[in-house]
Amino acid sequence: MKIISATGREDIAMVYIAAMGRARKVEFVESLQPPFPREKKWVLIVSTLFGCPVGCLMCDAGSDYRGKLTATEILDQIDYLVNKRFASALPDVKKLKIQFARMGEPSFNPAVLDVLASLPDHIPIPGLIPSVSSIAPALSGDFFKKLLELRKKEYQGRDFQLQFSIHSSNDKIRDWLMPVVKWDLAQIAEYGSLFYEKSMRKITLNFALSKDIPLDPGKIGALFDPAVFLIKITPLNPTYRAKAKGLRTGLDPLSGVAGKKIVAGFNDLGFEVLVSIGELEENLIGSNCGQYLQQHLRSASRLNNGYTYDIQ
Repeated sequence: MKIISATGREDIAMVYIAAMGRARKVEFVESLQPPFPREKKWVLIVSTLFGCPVGCLMCDAGSDYRGKLTATEILDQIDYLVNKRFASALPDVKKLKIQFARMGEPSFNPAVLDVLASLPDHIPIPGLIPSVSSIAPALSGDFFKKLLELRKKEYQGRDFQLQFSIHSSNDKIRDWLMPVVKWDLAQIAEYGSLFYEKSMRKITLNFALSKDIPLDPGKIGALFDPAVFLIKITPLNPTYRAKAKGLRTGLDPLSGVAGKKIVAGFNDLGFEVLVSIGELEENLIGSNCGQYLQQHLRSASRLNNGYTYDIQ
């Protein structure tokens, strides 16, 4: 793996582009959550696919798919960041969150399971928190079966974050936003209830709020148990693909006003709700979910609210 480009701010987030051979490139991210220093919480976001075959309407990574990373190639991203920041090659941090969420739907790559199985020995620190984010493709049933077995074997009594990207309570709209055959909401609810244990964070249902995209808390509450699932509300991040499809954020990242009614609806049903806006500077860096520097480099146009940092 050879780092060929990087951009960002050391005190917020850095995005790296690496060449992996055979004309394939991968992106990965390290980020902080101010005011917490790296020693308190450090987040690594790694890729599992070279691009992505799905083509979600809000995600710039859904193009130019070139296959799956090996377990070694996934670990190389993690090791590069750890070795860059810590001379002992063992991260001295209270919380180290490793998200499989930069490029690619992780359930399409069985090597993700191998990496997850190896992480407790590879990075033997108490604060290790793996995080898998998925749209729950229907063809990935075997992956999720093995993920459940692995979580019970390797992470029993430890934290493990599982997130499902839902985005709408309307099945037809979900199919439009994420154009691949997926589990329906009832299947996600059933699996999440099997996966969850009290030592870990509740299963996250993520909704990137978009204007004119329906989200009915009542429909979600009829299927999902607030004792098992939490709700995460985020803005729709600025991406070239979202702009081309006419998608606009339904959550003002400065005030959060547009999301208050929906948050109240979920609260009334007993759900824990996390409104996750984060650092706006990450949109300008291009380190947020759905953003993809290689699409920015290929684009003839420019977004005025994203990807504004120089890429070295």
